[in-house]
Amino acid sequence: MDGQLPLVLLLLLVASGLRGQGLEPGGPEEEPPEEEEVPEEDGILVLSQRTLGLALRKHRTLLVQFYAPWCGHCKALAPEYSKAAAMLAAESAKARLAKVDGTAETELTQEFAVTEYPTLRFFRDGNRTHPEEYTGPREADGIAEWLRRRLGPSATRLEDEEGAQTLIDSRDVVVIGFFQDLQDEDVATFLALAQDALDMTFGFTDQPELFQKFSLTKDTVVLFKKFDEGRADFPVDEELGLDLGDLSRFLLVHSMRLVMEFNSQTSPKIFAARILNHLLLFVNQTLAPHQELLAGFAEAAPPFRGQVLFVVVDVGANNDHVLQYFGLKAEEVPTLRFINMETTKKYAPAAGGPVTAASVTAFCHAVLGGQVKPYLLSQELPPDWDQRPVKTLVGKNFEQVAFDETKNVFIKFYAPWCSHCKEMAAAWEALAEKYKDHEDIVIAELDATANELEAFPVHGFPTLKYFPAGPGRKVIEYKSTRDLETFSKFLENGGQLPAEEPTVSVPETAPNASTEPKEEL
Repeated sequence: MDGQLPLVLLLLLVASGLRGQGLEPGGPEEEPPEEEEVPEEDGILVLSQRTLGLALRKHRTLLVQFYAPWCGHCKALAPEYSKAAAMLAAESAKARLAKVDGTAETELTQEFAVTEYPTLRFFRDGNRTHPEEYTGPREADGIAEWLRRRLGPSATRLEDEEGAQTLIDSRDVVVIGFFQDLQDEDVATFLALAQDALDMTFGFTDQPELFQKFSLTKDTVVLFKKFDEGRADFPVDEELGLDLGDLSRFLLVHSMRLVMEFNSQTSPKIFAARILNHLLLFVNQTLAPHQELLAGFAEAAPPFRGQVLFVVVDVGANNDHVLQYFGLKAEEVPTLRFINMETTKKYAPAAGGPVTAASVTAFCHAVLGGQVKPYLLSQELPPDWDQRPVKTLVGKNFEQVAFDETKNVFIKFYAPWCSHCKEMAAAWEALAEKYKDHEDIVIAELDATANELEAFPVHGFPTLKYFPAGPGRKVIEYKSTRDLETFSKFLENGGQLPAEEPTVSVPETAPNASTEPKEEL
């Protein structure tokens, strides 16, 4: 047999082996194990390293929030996230919302490069390797709408005049793309923009009758609005095609009213407008003479559209924080202020002039032409500014103290409302107490919301800067741990931490943030 088993004997041995495992040849197959269920809380999938893959297989689209139990922004987002999940479930939408505790599932935070909380990632069609970063709103309606526009068409296809008019009448701002060829790549660009412009309704068409109805002869994106001039056209460049950035800016500028009233609902849009120059008219709208100024202010606005955003601030409507930011008191209104949002430089008109269309126009041209010098805020110097261990600085004494060549000066630039500033206040007081008898060391603080420094614009709170003794106006920024021990090591080592001390990134709270800040790991 040349060392080979007979076929019959081989089959008997195989059958015997199967019986030894409790399996009969030709008998019933073993039932496959039931697939694991992903746990849920309030309609939100709770994911782990083990269940993420399962969730991606079961759900075509998945929005995943990486959170930390201690994160304040995560806690604020939680009820809105749950509402959005309920809204989508009621619509039988195919998208699901999920969450991952990033502090417990460290392998997932590393896999998806999560460095701050909350971070949201959008997964489509089970693709684990290239999720989309979620940059949409943080309230329920916005989250749900962001997902809807990725689940289905982001714009309505219009076939006739009735459909077009119904869409235009449905919202205050409606955008319609008129394209002669719907296979053109410009249409894809248009639909991609529609996915994220959640505060506008979009439609598109290739119907000749609609081109004729709206007096169009070439591809054009038209913004229809129920205010100001009613319509704005963006012709598609025949050679270069539709540029996403140019169209986005056009829609953002023309979807805003020529004159915006500042309040809690409009402020996010004002800060997100990408119009760097803002002209503010401060009035008390309970007073008839102040109301009469609004017409002239609005009359001056059209030539500056896209270059200067005109804003009305009603001082009788809980806008004290805006007055404070500009160094104004309610009794000083009506008055104008101009600000460049990039440099934060502020400008004031000559005192005593009336607010008319002509004076507003002249003031804008003068600022834009560099004919008006910016002003800097400063509080009055308290008589006891140097009596406490922590010295009080204002704009008027900052240069004298910070650049005293005989002193090493450590300054905290803070905002009264900043939670991070409040958290470190005790450590800063302890530091000042510790070094109060060192004649060459000054521990100080400056309210950067009420005092502005031309040489040192402060964009985040708290900001800590060290000004070492000696000539040269040297400045060192402190970016490590905010506790007494580390502060002390920094001072004792001449404005730097010892080599063995690692630098630890600490969070900042930015003033005038147009989007909700995140918390770092």
